[in-house]
Amino acid sequence: MEKKGKNTDMPYEQAMTELEAVVNLLENGDLTLEESIKMFEKGISLVKLCNKKLDDIEKRITIILEGKDGIKEEDFSAED
Repeated sequence: MEKKGKNTDMPYEQAMTELEAVVNLLENGDLTLEESIKMFEKGISLVKLCNKKLDDIEKRITIILEGKDGIKEEDFSAED
């Protein structure tokens, strides 16, 4: 299992697949309390990663669609 913060380069689709697996494990109820807490933390980390990736994509789409000279594509920094 990967630690929090080390998933930043993970593709969105992989993060969603891992998140679904975490949810399934938690829903089964077969984990100990400590394992459940660790899975919950991993799930929260994956949700944050997915949200950040979606926000970045939304910003890119906005830049493409709202160019002042019509439709044009500009690169943006995720740190903006």
